[in-house]
Amino acid sequence: MDEYWPLFGLRLAFRDVVLRPMREDDLPHLAAALPDDVGHDPRLALFASQDMAANERRLFCQGYWKALGTWDPESWVLHFAVAYSDELVGVQTLEGDNFPRLRTVDSASWLIREVRGRGVGVAMRTAMLQFAFGPLGAAAAITSATVTNAASLGVSRRVGYSENGVSRIVDTGGDVAELQHFRLTADQWTGADVTIDGFDPCRPWFGAPG
Repeated sequence: MDEYWPLFGLRLAFRDVVLRPMREDDLPHLAAALPDDVGHDPRLALFASQDMAANERRLFCQGYWKALGTWDPESWVLHFAVAYSDELVGVQTLEGDNFPRLRTVDSASWLIREVRGRGVGVAMRTAMLQFAFGPLGAAAAITSATVTNAASLGVSRRVGYSENGVSRIVDTGGDVAELQHFRLTADQWTGADVTIDGFDPCRPWFGAPG
């Protein structure tokens, strides 16, 4: 399969954290490990036949399949499985909408509770940003989190993002929540010693410069 989909050969390594594109075989483990504080796009439908945990796991799997099935060099979503101490502990998502023209990436991530507070969140975000500003040639990276998500906000600030306004959304439960937005530009990124393997065959998949 890698012959037809070279993305599966991509690897990002920083310190003791490794990011690799998710595979179908990863879904059962990662879906089962999905923390209860991971949110989803509130515009997505919830099934009345499923409780909230089952809905979240279904939507997680659907997001993976949708990303593969709709991949386009113009607009893509890549879900990295995050390995720490040789165990899958979370997901780092990287997204480029109209990427060849806008050169802007968005991101989202989650970690199991057992490894939080060990620097894994910072390491996986650092690896993703070095990949974005390095081989992908991104001009800017954006991200956001609810104002109550102190851990995510802390990671964004620590790796160099600047606050970029606040907006309001209606969450899954119908409540109004505030999102803190962040932005980081290529000239603000100080760089990191991230090992990136397997990118060259993937270059056309991202609409990246030659």
